[in-house]
Amino acid sequence: MSSVAVLTPESFAEHRSGLKDQEMSGCVPEDEAYIPTYLEAFPPLPEKGAPGEKAGEPVSAWGSKIRPIKASVITQVFHVPLEERRYKDNSQFGEGEEAKVCLDIMQRTGAHIELSLAKDQGLSIMVTGKLDSVMKARKEIVARLQTQASATVAIPKEHHRFVIGKNGEKLQELELKTATKITVPRPDDASASIRISGTREGIEKARHEVLLISAEQDKRAVERLSLEKAFHPFIAGAHNRLVQELSQETGARISIPPPSLPKDEIIITGEKEAVAMALSRILAIYDDKKRKTTTISVEVKKSQHKYIIGPKGNTLQEILEATGVSVEMPPLDSGSETIILRGEPDKLGPALTQVYAKAKSVMVVEVSAPAWLHRFIIGKKGQNIGRITQQLPRVHIEFTDGEERISLEGPTEEVEQAQVQIQDIIRDLLVRMDYTEVIIDQRFHRHLIGKNGANINRIKEQYKVSVRIPQDAERSSLVRIEGDPKGVQLARRELIDMVQRMENERTKDLLVEQRFHRSIIGQKGEKIKEVRDKFPEVIINFPDPAQKSDVVQLRGPKNEVEKCGKFLQKIIAELVENSFSLSVPISKQYHKNIIGKGGANIKKIREETNTKIDLPTENSDSETIVITGRKNNCEAARGRILAIQRELANLKETEVTIPARLHNSLIGSKGCLVRAIMEDCGGVHIHFPSEGSGSDRVTIRGAAGEVEKARKQLLELAEEKQVTSFTAELQAKPEYHRFLIGRGGANIRRVRDRTGARIIFPSLDDAKQQLITIVGTEEAVHHAQRELESLVKSLDDVVEDSMVVDARHHRHFVCRRGQVLRELAEEYGGVAVSFPRTGTNSQRVALKGAKDCVEAVKRRIQDIIEDLESQVTVEVAVPQRFHRAIMGPKGSRIQQLTRDHEVQIKFPEREEGAAGQEASPQENGDVSPEAEFVPRKCDIITIAGRAEKCELARGALLALVPLTQDVGVAYELHRYIIGQKGSGIRKMMDEYEVNIWVPQPEKQLDVIRVTGLAPNVERAKQGLLGRVRELQAEQEERALRSFKVTMSVDPRFHPKIIGRKGAVISQIRKDHDVSIQFPDKGDEQQDLIVISGYERNVEEARQNIQQLVAELQEMVSQDVHLDPRTHARIIGARGKAIRKLMEEFKVDIRFPQPGSSEPDKVTVTGLPETVDNAIDHLLNLEEEYMLSVTETETLAAYMKPPSRYGGGAGAGGLDDGPGGPAKGFVVRDAPWNAAGNKAPDMSSAEDFPTFGTGVALKQASAWGPKKF
Repeated sequence: MSSVAVLTPESFAEHRSGLKDQEMSGCVPEDEAYIPTYLEAFPPLPEKGAPGEKAGEPVSAWGSKIRPIKASVITQVFHVPLEERRYKDNSQFGEGEEAKVCLDIMQRTGAHIELSLAKDQGLSIMVTGKLDSVMKARKEIVARLQTQASATVAIPKEHHRFVIGKNGEKLQELELKTATKITVPRPDDASASIRISGTREGIEKARHEVLLISAEQDKRAVERLSLEKAFHPFIAGAHNRLVQELSQETGARISIPPPSLPKDEIIITGEKEAVAMALSRILAIYDDKKRKTTTISVEVKKSQHKYIIGPKGNTLQEILEATGVSVEMPPLDSGSETIILRGEPDKLGPALTQVYAKAKSVMVVEVSAPAWLHRFIIGKKGQNIGRITQQLPRVHIEFTDGEERISLEGPTEEVEQAQVQIQDIIRDLLVRMDYTEVIIDQRFHRHLIGKNGANINRIKEQYKVSVRIPQDAERSSLVRIEGDPKGVQLARRELIDMVQRMENERTKDLLVEQRFHRSIIGQKGEKIKEVRDKFPEVIINFPDPAQKSDVVQLRGPKNEVEKCGKFLQKIIAELVENSFSLSVPISKQYHKNIIGKGGANIKKIREETNTKIDLPTENSDSETIVITGRKNNCEAARGRILAIQRELANLKETEVTIPARLHNSLIGSKGCLVRAIMEDCGGVHIHFPSEGSGSDRVTIRGAAGEVEKARKQLLELAEEKQVTSFTAELQAKPEYHRFLIGRGGANIRRVRDRTGARIIFPSLDDAKQQLITIVGTEEAVHHAQRELESLVKSLDDVVEDSMVVDARHHRHFVCRRGQVLRELAEEYGGVAVSFPRTGTNSQRVALKGAKDCVEAVKRRIQDIIEDLESQVTVEVAVPQRFHRAIMGPKGSRIQQLTRDHEVQIKFPEREEGAAGQEASPQENGDVSPEAEFVPRKCDIITIAGRAEKCELARGALLALVPLTQDVGVAYELHRYIIGQKGSGIRKMMDEYEVNIWVPQPEKQLDVIRVTGLAPNVERAKQGLLGRVRELQAEQEERALRSFKVTMSVDPRFHPKIIGRKGAVISQIRKDHDVSIQFPDKGDEQQDLIVISGYERNVEEARQNIQQLVAELQEMVSQDVHLDPRTHARIIGARGKAIRKLMEEFKVDIRFPQPGSSEPDKVTVTGLPETVDNAIDHLLNLEEEYMLSVTETETLAAYMKPPSRYGGGAGAGGLDDGPGGPAKGFVVRDAPWNAAGNKAPDMSSAEDFPTFGTGVALKQASAWGPKKF
């Protein structure tokens, strides 16, 4: 019969199910008489199933029933025979080394492992989990539980890299698939044998796969051919057509270096026959052209060379295609003007004619124009200049910032036409355009701009002008206004008025603790928006969270700033009062009782105490419940929760005095000792004082019997610790400590596990840095001491040696802050390797460490040197402006590239003035930057390493070169795209992984430049255009909503128009979707009301207000004297009766304030006939109520005062007031009102159980009075 051991980590422990509090919110009607329905009062909880899964629901419009997601968990079972088992001791099956290994594998891979012992003593292993986790776990199990075999397989050295694959992916895949370890010799190792370790079955599978890869590579060949660079164009053909045809015909891949690369090597790869065929064809072309061609040299001005080359070298290709002649151009950065034509003699003449024709096909003209007119000449979104370029597409027009000229370049006739059109535009603009400059203090600039540019955009739109406010970095006070002459003057006057108003403003700093800032602002800024709406003239600025500042700044008119400050202080006081917190330890088993069914109990406590109560999650080991709110409310909630616990269990709390020095040893590693006592004693709670408090008191809380049991166990454990605790000390050099501890504490953890002793190393602040302390039982301490002494002794066995390393290789080892040396020290036991200082002629390298480690390091250094000597160097020309982008953040991209391809990459020194040369603009796309690019010294990136890896690295490097694309975006939208403090533009750059350049505001260009990798640039362009469409829609919407009307209304009617608590004016605003502003108390014109919004809505709101005013003008006010004793009855509970009366008679009734000189005077306002009717009704009510008042007073005179201890309603009866018995809580459409159902008995303890210490009805008990 076989035995089974199931191993699961602690994370697979079963979790108890619980109820999660569901927060429900509802709307309480203002009318007290409203009776809610049962579903409104008690909304149902959501079903367990996901929405849309209930039976009977219609099929979704998106398709048929959703298919269930297939499980991603798989199970694999495999067998390890007895003879291949690494651990064969079955006496402790499930508890020995096999169990430890499996538990470690489960924790590392996340897979679930089950072991079982078969009848033949073999091991059956079942692994369950995700595919990737199962494969990793299977590989580790085979390596650690099964004895290993090994074998070698020999394949050609050049095939090894295909076994490894890109970044080692192929090798990893083979190892996972076959559950083996495959070791491929290093490139500098002469051996061609690959070693495979693992099970016999896995070795056979791996050997088969490696031989398959080698057989596939045997069919391929590579040929390198060095031919003169001058004949490469004839082999490639015009536009590379000839070499492409050759590749298609032969099936070989032919790589010809580009003209910009000074290499003459042509590489041919493919099948052997195809390579041989392509090689013979290329040599035939070369021999033919070398025999037939000749050359001629001509002199052409350097400035005309670019026209001969053409965009991306297309013109040279066209000449080659038309005449069969190759045109060799000198480098653009050289002073030579000589052009060489190579071809057959009879074709050189036509080719020379084409060269001269291209050179003279373009002219350059300059047109004078004031620099400030340039953007108007270009037009909005380039409209003006766009019309010219559409008519004359071959003309290149260039505007230079700060210069009063425009350059035109292109065919002679078209340039002359463009010159005439531009001069006409300039003359027209000089007649109808003007500009002015205003000096405004820089501190007012951001206020002139307004939030998100609101103020400055309004001025631009209203006066049709352009306003240029300098950036803060410019430290300039000059504001420039350009546009229509009349609009320029009006805009200037408004800016000056705004500055004068701002000079009269006041700024106030409010100290608010930073922890309250988020609460004041609210979710998505909702709360602070309400404050800003209440005080629209006050600007409220909160500090940046990173500044850790408590200062909130208010700025605006003096009176409004004071009001806003008081309002905010009131909010802060409430927040401070509501931030009190209490922690209540409650046994975990009672948490579900505190929550109650459906969260009923905890919800009731929260509502009645007005507190926030947070319970720990089910998975948490914490038993602490946190209560937050006002102090008295928190204490009330704590009392309610503790009462529930006391009612549910007979709990007891006691304190035990134990010396503080023993607390850590009693708690144990990760609390294991104290946790064992708590579990053994029925889940009691044991609380130790915080470390460093000095307190000796330990608190135990739980059921009475269990508390006493836990107390005894704790005291016994403390006594045992005092008796058996033993300490020893060991001396070791501080530099040895990190070796003793090991990487991640691995070494010292092994010693602790084997001996059971605790080992404490000195901290950096300790005086005795050499002292190591060992704590535990005497036997464990002696065992740990012996192990540590042997380790220290082995570290003391240090030898010193040296070796000779050529000085030219020294830099490789010490560069990048000695990274190579650090790797050697980590890999070979901390061996110290010292190279001679720079500048000395010594080649001696010193090594110090353990003898075996020193020898291994010497061999490794020799291997590295051999690798360095076989390196080649490749140069890659990339414009210097792209170097930073290629490097990536902190050089991350280039570091990854060097690791992937095992090469060294060196970037050139930055050339002074290079940035300015590279930033020259490319206009209209006529000339590509790539076509004009001629490499300079500062553009050359050097790659060093093995030849094949250098080529791969070169391709990867060129793939990282970003491209730039211009996106047309109107200048006025730039600030919105940038966003507040650049947040908008940063978000787009992060989202699309590009660099977005927005031109300086003074340039006023209608373009934004996007730079990055091609796919990212395209996505960013679409995102940018989408944002532009959104902003344009917002502008149109804002313009429509900006219509304003001012109307004059007598100030005495303003309160009536506003209504009680703003009800009337709020309704008008809501109905017509408009903003209505009444004058402030200090305004000169108290009768003006301003309405703003859509034009139609504004007109309707104005008519509505006029109608109200007309009705108010017809109203009269009349006083009536009513006995004060009847006022309360007339008003009714919470003003309900008087509101009903005012609605019935359409009047306003005002009662006197307490302490008034005329307490019986009541004022009635309304239309004459309604006022008379309302007064008659009031007088009738007075007469009726006075009879009741008189009767009550008469009876009171003859009746005794109620007894203090008598019964009746005042002594605990259910009558709440003069209104008779209370109706209680009533709902409509309740289930018990349905036919055949019965309402629950509210007096039944079974239907309505009590909880906590709620007050129960006093009833006689057969057991006598209850004792507390």
